[in-house]
Amino acid sequence: MTRQPARVRTTPSAVCFLVKGVPRVNLSRSSRRRTDVGAKASVEAAGASRRAYRAEAGPHAPPDVAQLEAWRTGLRRAVLAAVTEFVSDRCAEELGASGVDVAGEILLEFLDGGKCLRSTFMYLGWLCGAPPSEAALSATGSLELLHAFALLQDDVMDDSASRRGRPAAHVQFADWHRSRALSGSSRRFGEAAAVLLGDLCLIWAEQMLRDCGLAADQLQRAWPRYDAMRSELAVGQFADLANDLRDLPPMESVLAVARRKSGNYTVRRPLEIGAAMAGCDARVLAGLGDYGCAVGEAFQLRDDILGVFGAPTVTGKPSGGDLLERKATSVVVAAHQLADAAARRQFRDLMHTDRLDAAAVERWRTLILSTGAVQWIEQLIAERVAAARKALDRSGIGGAIGDALVDMAGVCTRRAA
Repeated sequence: MTRQPARVRTTPSAVCFLVKGVPRVNLSRSSRRRTDVGAKASVEAAGASRRAYRAEAGPHAPPDVAQLEAWRTGLRRAVLAAVTEFVSDRCAEELGASGVDVAGEILLEFLDGGKCLRSTFMYLGWLCGAPPSEAALSATGSLELLHAFALLQDDVMDDSASRRGRPAAHVQFADWHRSRALSGSSRRFGEAAAVLLGDLCLIWAEQMLRDCGLAADQLQRAWPRYDAMRSELAVGQFADLANDLRDLPPMESVLAVARRKSGNYTVRRPLEIGAAMAGCDARVLAGLGDYGCAVGEAFQLRDDILGVFGAPTVTGKPSGGDLLERKATSVVVAAHQLADAAARRQFRDLMHTDRLDAAAVERWRTLILSTGAVQWIEQLIAERVAAARKALDRSGIGGAIGDALVDMAGVCTRRAA
């Protein structure tokens, strides 16, 4: 059933919208200064609206080969409906006495901008061995909360000003603190609040999976892979922090970090978790694992290109953000390796510059382009997509699910954000 955009009244300072059939919280600059009562009402209203949508939508169907984009869009809507219902309930129960009710609204706004890649892969893993299921769909939402945990704390670590086209959560918390003229440093409050909100997301992610409605034996098959994914994410973040642009690591180390921090976490583990819950056999699990490794690494390679050349209006991140943060990504390391002696001297000067202005970032980008590093990374991406297709062929995964996985490989590697 097609639903027209409509407004749902909550409070004078908080309005929920139905966008393409799914309500989301809209936070204007003035709405961030609302009272705690208004913020709580907004969260509760969002949860009620999402529950109504979920009751109508029901379990999400298998992919339609002729309409894969529409299928992905519908699945994202259904996942976000499940996540927001869960988060709204948790906020109403657990954040009421915190004195920072705005945290729930910041989180709902943050979640609304997610692409739901991980939950899509997890649901496709499930469909490799089981029919559509409302419980399985709810289980996939746990990965959106896990991803929120990772991004909220990553933005604090990187001191990022924006995320998904909006001020980063720690910036919003700092503004909230400042607008109320509370004691202490607004910056430190914002960072601490974002870390705590991330901690809640980590806790709620496990709760959402545990309480999704699947049988205990199905969940038991998922936990070892779920635990591995969380450990790989944290270890990969450690390695990412230690990657110093002033002492460039070899490309093998950069790609290893990409596999641990992003590749496994974005594609491989979500697929394996869904397939394990569905009871898929060893051949299917192995094929999904190989596919996931290849596509996950290609996803991170694309992310590295966007981290240097992506448009802020599309990526929602600062222009040349990876250069500003001195990240030793695959693009930067490849450019340094491919550069001649004169270009390497320019690289070293830029690497050791205390402050990079817009002109310096642009010179660095031009230098990277001149080495042919971007074309080299594009070739690596193409090779990994080809390897992913071969993995699907070996596993025997075909039909609509196979087509959807091929489509998702393109979504991960041909994106602009």
